[in-house]
Amino acid sequence: MSSSHGLDLLKRNARKLSFRKGRVILREGESSDALYVIEQGSVEISALIGPHERRVFATFGVGDYFGEIGVIDSKPRSATAIAKTHTVVRRISREKVWRMFTRSPRLLVTMMRGFSHRLREFDQRYLQELFQHERLALVGRFAQSIVHDFRSPLSDIGFAADLVSAGDATHKENTMANAMIRRQVDRMAGMIGEVLEFTRSSRSRVVLTKTRFDQFIEEMVAELRPEAARKSVAIELKTSPPRIRIPLDRHRLPHVFSNLVRNALDVMPRGGRIMLNFILGERDVMIKVEDTGPGISPDVLAHLFDPFFTHGKSHGTGLGLSICKRIVEDHKGWISASSKRGGGAVLTFSLPRSVESPASKRRKGSKNGADLREKRVKESTRRGRLGSRL
Repeated sequence: MSSSHGLDLLKRNARKLSFRKGRVILREGESSDALYVIEQGSVEISALIGPHERRVFATFGVGDYFGEIGVIDSKPRSATAIAKTHTVVRRISREKVWRMFTRSPRLLVTMMRGFSHRLREFDQRYLQELFQHERLALVGRFAQSIVHDFRSPLSDIGFAADLVSAGDATHKENTMANAMIRRQVDRMAGMIGEVLEFTRSSRSRVVLTKTRFDQFIEEMVAELRPEAARKSVAIELKTSPPRIRIPLDRHRLPHVFSNLVRNALDVMPRGGRIMLNFILGERDVMIKVEDTGPGISPDVLAHLFDPFFTHGKSHGTGLGLSICKRIVEDHKGWISASSKRGGGAVLTFSLPRSVESPASKRRKGSKNGADLREKRVKESTRRGRLGSRL
């Protein structure tokens, strides 16, 4: 049975309907109760891509049909059909379509071949449109994140520039302002570098240098307190940072502290507290960053460190905590999150007090190998002596 003959058979069992240009013939989400064959005019098939953007996937003309997917699976319409010009269609109810399929299996086969071909075309077009939409949305989220993260350092640079340009600024104030500008420029460069690093297939080499941990923390807190104060948030040290020297990447690790603190600031627009707690262990130092915000729901906790997971934030790419996790793990540490009873989030991460160098690993491996060989020689000698006595 030819396709045209099958359509003629369907049309003979159909009700004739007329639609003016721009009228909706069937709407996305409505119940699927009929198949339509176009007798005159043309019809546009469109669907939503994202929450508000509608895209046209196909335009059908005389002899084409639409609405067949709903007839097959009985689920709500997945697209909207609108008359592009004055259009006349034949409407065949689902019951009639299936009765004809029962009487003529060849008609069913013919129609299913057409359905399959069209589904392939629709899937390919939909995936292309969806990919384009997601790609543009991702670019937008990156742009929003960069603009948001740059506001604070740009504000500090503007303040420092005003101070430098003031005619009555003292030498000490000029020195302080220039240092502030340098720090904020480095900070912005670091943020850009982290985003670029995340998009690379391979990680950058970690450069660890022995650093006074207490001095590093004092510098970080001094840099973050003015921003927190502008939002009526106090940064408190519940315990003093230990006076030890540990291996740190001084260019990358500040991103972890600043990201955790700024995430806490985002959820406390009316003020609050951020508390830092340090626990010194035999092999590492553990840092807890607590806040007095609303806490983190269990469903969010499960995905908090996943890339692009924004958990309802109006800005950001969802890369911040993923990058923090990568930086901490590059230091051979770990990071986790929890929520306190009664509200408040706790982000905890660890930093090793020492990192074994490749040379020491080789020496240790050589020593272990030598010990193993010595043990085997002793065991062989013992067995030989035992054999001679037997």
